[in-house]
Amino acid sequence: MAATSDAARVVIAVRDAGIRFKRNRSSRRSFKDLFAGRGRRTRPGEFWALRNVSFEVRAGEAIGVVGRNGQGKSTLLKLVAQVVYPDEGAVAVHEGVAPLIEITGGFVNDLSVRDNVYLTAGLHGMTKREIDQRFDEIIEFAEIADFVDTPYKHLSSGMKVRIAFAVISRLEEPIILVDEVLAVGDKAFRDKCYTRIEELLAGGRTLFFVSHSERDLLRFCTRGLYLDKGALVLDAPIQEVVDRYNADYGV
Repeated sequence: MAATSDAARVVIAVRDAGIRFKRNRSSRRSFKDLFAGRGRRTRPGEFWALRNVSFEVRAGEAIGVVGRNGQGKSTLLKLVAQVVYPDEGAVAVHEGVAPLIEITGGFVNDLSVRDNVYLTAGLHGMTKREIDQRFDEIIEFAEIADFVDTPYKHLSSGMKVRIAFAVISRLEEPIILVDEVLAVGDKAFRDKCYTRIEELLAGGRTLFFVSHSERDLLRFCTRGLYLDKGALVLDAPIQEVVDRYNADYGV
């Protein structure tokens, strides 16, 4: 009965969420805008990346987010990660999040790989003792034992992804966010990462997964969210969502 209760628990609740951005970074809002209501009309030069999006995610679900480039997929993950906040509506996240999005962000170029492991893992809540215990495991997974004391800025893009994934995937957070982070790197390491994601899912983690690969979506996910023009147009089993997307865009 306890497992059933846990599986029914809502860990992410998104209610009528909307977020808008400026097309031109140099455009400015007036002082009056600071006191304007969230539901005000869009100003020239602004657009809604997402609007009127609502859904719930329960513990242990594996969600695939589907849509063309620029339709709000990555923005939705950032809302769930609480890197950005909605301009209207609400996003409630009731568990900790391990964000595999913009994966190399937060690493410091002039620090060594070793120092970056401790810094990044620490920023995500791991204690020094926990990092000490997992350090060798992280380095072994990343396959960069010969570069532990090398400045991070001297690593190749593929090596940077390796160390970042190795660190973030060792966090104990119940929710995992994955956003096309493994596009860089060789196939062998990508397969290794995918095996790690499957291990996390088998352990009961909740997954939010953005990918343009139909094969990967069907491999990991059971449910899909289809975003188009910033709106959630379908929330259904992943095969139905993929079929709808293919029908709409002639894939």
